[in-house]
Amino acid sequence: MKSLGVLDLRNNNISGTIPSSIGEYQSLTQLDLSFNNITGQIPDSLFNLSSLTHLFLGNNKLNGTLPAEKSSSLRNIDVSYNNLAGNFPSWISEPNLLINLVANNFTIGESNSSVLPSGLNCLQRNFPCNRGSGIYFNFAINSGGQQITSSDRILFERDNETLGPASYYVTNTNRWAVSNVGYFTASNNPQYIITSGSQFTNTLDSELFQTARISASSLRYYGLGLENGNYTVRLEFAETQIVETNRWEGLGRRVFDIYIQGSCVLEDFDIRRETGGVFRRAVTRQFTAVVSENYLEVHLFWAGKGTCCVPAQGTYGPSISAISATPDFIPTVSNNAPTSEESRTGLIVGIVVGVGVVCLLSIAAFFIFRRRRRVPMKDDEEFLGIDARPYTFSYAELKAATEDFSPANKLGEGGFGPVYKGRLDDGRAIAVKQLSAVSRQGKSQFVTEIATISAVQHRNLVKLYGCCIEAEQRLLVYEYLENKSLDQILFGKSLDLNWSTRYDICLGVARGLAYLHEESRVRIVHRDVKSSNILLDSDLTPKISDFGLAKLYDDKKTHISTRVAGTIGYLAPEYAMRGHLTEKTDVFAFGVVCLEIVSGRPNADSGLEEQQMYLLEWAWHLHEADREVELVDSNLSEFEEEEVKRVIGIALLCTQTSPLQRPSMSRVVAMLSGDTDVSREVSKPGYLTDWKFDDTTSFISNVATRASDTSYGSTGIAAGAESSPVNLTKPMLHSIIGEGR
Repeated sequence: MKSLGVLDLRNNNISGTIPSSIGEYQSLTQLDLSFNNITGQIPDSLFNLSSLTHLFLGNNKLNGTLPAEKSSSLRNIDVSYNNLAGNFPSWISEPNLLINLVANNFTIGESNSSVLPSGLNCLQRNFPCNRGSGIYFNFAINSGGQQITSSDRILFERDNETLGPASYYVTNTNRWAVSNVGYFTASNNPQYIITSGSQFTNTLDSELFQTARISASSLRYYGLGLENGNYTVRLEFAETQIVETNRWEGLGRRVFDIYIQGSCVLEDFDIRRETGGVFRRAVTRQFTAVVSENYLEVHLFWAGKGTCCVPAQGTYGPSISAISATPDFIPTVSNNAPTSEESRTGLIVGIVVGVGVVCLLSIAAFFIFRRRRRVPMKDDEEFLGIDARPYTFSYAELKAATEDFSPANKLGEGGFGPVYKGRLDDGRAIAVKQLSAVSRQGKSQFVTEIATISAVQHRNLVKLYGCCIEAEQRLLVYEYLENKSLDQILFGKSLDLNWSTRYDICLGVARGLAYLHEESRVRIVHRDVKSSNILLDSDLTPKISDFGLAKLYDDKKTHISTRVAGTIGYLAPEYAMRGHLTEKTDVFAFGVVCLEIVSGRPNADSGLEEQQMYLLEWAWHLHEADREVELVDSNLSEFEEEEVKRVIGIALLCTQTSPLQRPSMSRVVAMLSGDTDVSREVSKPGYLTDWKFDDTTSFISNVATRASDTSYGSTGIAAGAESSPVNLTKPMLHSIIGEGR
């Protein structure tokens, strides 16, 4: 045993102290005791092992001081996340020494701070820099790469400093930091960075994913000096080392865990699995984090899972391409690093702190009141009955964010009015929907949309930041989504959607609708589910938008008779002809959307031969001939036949004539998830055989074309989602044919 060269006991729940007899193991070159429960002091004999080069003692409960002496061979030392204290020994200034001292209680003075990487004082226990008085409200990091500006104008700071097996780096502004622990024994990557020239198919920011910071064990990022509050944390990933291949090199699995503020948010995260095995696809994960002590910690940890040596030795451990954090609140700090002049001014202010604080509080209160004031009293009645009032922006604020509603920032225009891209002072990209003065919907429908979206929060629903009601101005402020609406991608072919992604979109939309119908505090019918009202974020996660036509209804009611508002091609027959509105109205429209996702074509296309012109009719023709797979988009070279048949079967169930025959959205979710079989008790709807469309082709296709054209050609909130509602209080065919020509 005493001839042992490498001993790795990390993450084994070991307790007790390190015995002084460890000094007898003179052949040890690497010792890893990290991530255990070891207590007591570090024995001097450990640091004097003559052959030891790498020592990892981090994430234990060690106390005392660092040993006064160490062997000349020991060049990599990790003692982070312990309870060590005191002054540093003289050997701390040795050249070529890598030592991670993060999250301890060391005494850091001018004499020793100059020989250590700068910023260590900010990374001691409880992260004391700007604690109690945050000065920043966001950060964005291009992990492993140079500084770049993303397509939505977010500045990602560079993170290409050389890190080692036990090291850390703090920016000169003390805005963020990174800490690395772990040693790739068989890797020749001294920087712990990987690069790739790949172009990624599902993002506008390929450059952001062409570099990544990697670690053999533990990689931590810190946001420092943050204003307290809730933050949205976005983590960006891309797997460029383990590629999809039929050879053995494709069998590698990079598996790690992700912690935010000490809590595990993703366990056994596998980037390639998240892409569905598709090479050159970026992955984004988004979380909400609470900052209460002015710092944010994101921890990526390899617990020994997955593979280690495929396709090459050292291919394992955490990998991340970018990280950013933005506030979910209106910041009150400048977001600028203090200058030396400001620091001197701070001393003077300290002398007159009483007067200064009073003045600052008075000024702050004035501006906060100005910025966060509620709507004027004369418009306040519009919010009566709304339980959770949304945040209200001033018109001047949104005017500045959109550069005076510049045509260059216009994303599109629908029945409600134009939609503009903007950027708030806190850095958030937004989509501003401006209600047209001539819009027939007016205030009531505008306020309905505010109330509806404010009442629900779900991963597959678009997020509302707030609104503006000043004089005649009516605006909604949404999150800005990087990718286009579903109809633009499906029919415009701007991005390639593989089958796995299409299936996930079907499931995501189903989950969003199930939440609206059954899980939300109030039952909600969307009324205008269609492809242009489904937006896609950077990870192609679907989000249902445009609740302007939604109707809230009481649980005691089975249906509502209402003026029909929706889009031709997605209207359920009972709703179009009689105005009967239930959640099954949305189920019908969802079925049509599923067929569009499978086929990659709109529900009506006059450019096709008559038999194929109407998608639902064509789907039934193929279903009856047991040829469903012929409906699949010709651009899909690979797909799962059973999954295709499952989606088509669900779509046919959802579009049954009787609402009672259609499944609930929760049952649809179960069928898509494979928890429930798809019912085969389905019959061809009577409306497909009874209704004749001989002279409606031009009208239907023109409507479809107009609806498609209104979707903006950039990204974000789909303006085309607001096609003018069709009043079908007359018999359906008369309304379509008579009024349409």
